[in-house]
Order: sequence, then C-alpha cells, then structure tokens
Amino acid sequence: MRFIVYGAGAIGGVVGGRLAESGHEVSLLARGRHRATLAEHGLRIDSPAGSVTLHPEVREHPAEIDWRNDDVVLLAVKGQDTSAARDALVRSAPPSVAIVCLQNGVVNERVMLRSFESVYGVFVACPAGHMEPGVVIAYSAPTSAILDIGRYPSGTDATASAVAEAFRRSTIDSEVRADVMRWKYTKLLMNLGNVISALCGPEERGGPLNRRLREEAESCYQAAGIDYASAEEDRERRGQHLQLGKVNGAERLGDSSWQSLARGTGAIETEFLNGEIVLLGRLHRVPTPANELVCLLARQAVREGWPPGAITSKEILGRLGP
Repeated sequence: MRFIVYGAGAIGGVVGGRLAESGHEVSLLARGRHRATLAEHGLRIDSPAGSVTLHPEVREHPAEIDWRNDDVVLLAVKGQDTSAARDALVRSAPPSVAIVCLQNGVVNERVMLRSFESVYGVFVACPAGHMEPGVVIAYSAPTSAILDIGRYPSGTDATASAVAEAFRRSTIDSEVRADVMRWKYTKLLMNLGNVISALCGPEERGGPLNRRLREEAESCYQAAGIDYASAEEDRERRGQHLQLGKVNGAERLGDSSWQSLARGTGAIETEFLNGEIVLLGRLHRVPTPANELVCLLARQAVREGWPPGAITSKEILGRLGP
C-alpha cells in the first residue's frame, strides 16, 4: 500500500511524515515554495519530542505520479480546494484508488464519491501547524493524532482496516468506525469556533459567540435529523491520547483558520464549516444569523487581508444583537 498525500500542509505533512517515518511508502503532493523546499531539503516535523527530517517522494501535480491500482490517496486539502483536487485526480488516477478524506467539514466525501467508488471519511483530531515551507509541527507527543476511519457514507471494509493499522504503526491512534460521519458532524461543531480564532484571536474562541454558533448548528442538526456523537462520547474517545506540549519553546498559536490568515493564503475554510450550518438552516428553515455573519466577516478578512485578531467577539455579538 502506497500513500499519496494530496496537500502536504499541517495535517497532510504530519500524517504523511509519520507514515514515512514508520517505513510506509509515501508520496507528497505540494505546491510552490513548500514543494521546492520539500524536494531540496526534505520534510521536517517539529514536535515536543524533538525534530525529524524525512525525504519522501515529492510531486506538484497528480499527473506526475506513476499510479498503481492499490494506491491510497490521503486527501488533506482545505474544503475550498476539494473540487479542484477531484478534477485533477480524475484526469490522472485510476478509478480504483481509495480516497481517504483527512479533512474538516462533511461535504468532501460526497464530492469525491461522484468520481471514485471507494471513499472514506476520517474523524480528525490532529493538533498541527504549518507556517513555513518544508516544516510542519505536531503539537502532540508521543501520539501525534487520532484518525478514526470508515467508508462513506457508512460501513467498513478491508481497506479501512489496513489504513487504520498503518496509522497505528505511525504514532497515530486509529479505530475503524462504520458510523464515521456521525463523528465528523461532532467535529464540525468543534470547528465552528475556528473562525473566532482567526477573526478575534484564539483566546476568544470559547466564549458566548461560540455558544451561539453551536446552538444554531444543533438546531439545524435536529431539524435535518442528523445524528452526531455526544460531547461525552467525544471526551471518552480522546481520553489522554493527545498530550500537547511546547515545540521549540512555544505553544500552539492557532488552528488552521488562524494559520490561513496569518500566512495570508488568500483563502479560509469558513464556507465549508460555518457555511455548512448556513446551508442546513436555509434548507430546513432554521435561522442561523451568527453563522451567516461570521461567514461574511471571513470573506471580508480574506478580501481585505486582515491579520488574525482584527475584530473582537464583542463587536460581532454587538452586530447580532440579543
């Protein structure tokens, strides 16, 4: 089994790197300065346990891969890039490849299923960072991540079991779940606060604005008949697996949306997180004013080049009213 990591940023870099470190065959797909640095100097993973530099194969586009029928694609691009990744894969990869979505949100698997039969969802808990070319940060050690996998839309099979076993051999805790999307909807609730970290700063993530975002989401879930794992189930699953520590003397600065604004990438994933709640609300006639507003503000932040923390949660709540 060879792993093709499509998107070797924070999550893809950490997971692909750990797989390569444990002896699995890995190819990384990356772009621009990051790809050039990976090709010249290798992939460096910094963690509380120290640093390691690895030298997996690096390519820029799926067309450069000599594809095999049993390849497994670990799709780790942001939600806004999923459709383009599917189009590139359709033109290059055989339809037999397995697509494993290491992504936040709940729509990526459906996008990929239009073109590939074997699609898998993953419940991702991986505190990671990517702020400079060629370097990714795994903030948890000795376990780097929790990656629970199952077929989309439901079920399990031998491929899911084999991928989970490969993860477990690579400092990653993994279980096979027939109901993986139930867990991904729980993760979506958590990811609704990513935009608060980006717009207002990580210290404001857990306040009243986050509660309003989640309350709207839970109302939408109820109206749509969407089941999701409870907070108690999530706490039990995480247990003590993830042990966050300082890396190079510093604690984690912010999540993936914070990193998008900090790096000035020109895009942010909010439309595929909070925007999913807005969509559910419109489909099922549930008001979602808080999620709608943060989506608008995220678009403005990208358009105008805001740095992280450019607005306070109090200001956002003031726009919403009581």
